[in-house]
Amino acid sequence: MGLFDSIMSASQAGSATGGQGDLFTSLMGMLNSPEIGGLAGLMQKFTQSGLSEQFASWVGNGQKLPVSAEQIQAVLGSSVVQSIAAKIGLDPVATAGALAGLLPQMVGQLTPDGKLPEGGVDAAQVFSAFSGLFGHK
Repeated sequence: MGLFDSIMSASQAGSATGGQGDLFTSLMGMLNSPEIGGLAGLMQKFTQSGLSEQFASWVGNGQKLPVSAEQIQAVLGSSVVQSIAAKIGLDPVATAGALAGLLPQMVGQLTPDGKLPEGGVDAAQVFSAFSGLFGHK
């Protein structure tokens, strides 16, 4: 079982509200938190961490450069990763690894036209992107 499968299994097993819902809620909360500041804030965090090339590759439908769990931990910060980990029932290291696999795809889903949405993203957009990642349209 891969790391992404592990996070989904843990999320589903630990959720009273429906597995993927916990992961969706956690990602929505992360994007909307003042600590992150939406996609534009997330892009800024990656740029400040020297990872602007990685983030830029995630925007749109092209080839996505990888990012490591350690880089995710450094960009998002321990408190954000620990908060998501607690909500989905995984340790922070596994959560950072899963986010390293999920965030590039999610950013791509949220930016199909190759640019960040003006005015940020709302819950419906994140839910649509999240659903698209799991084959639900």
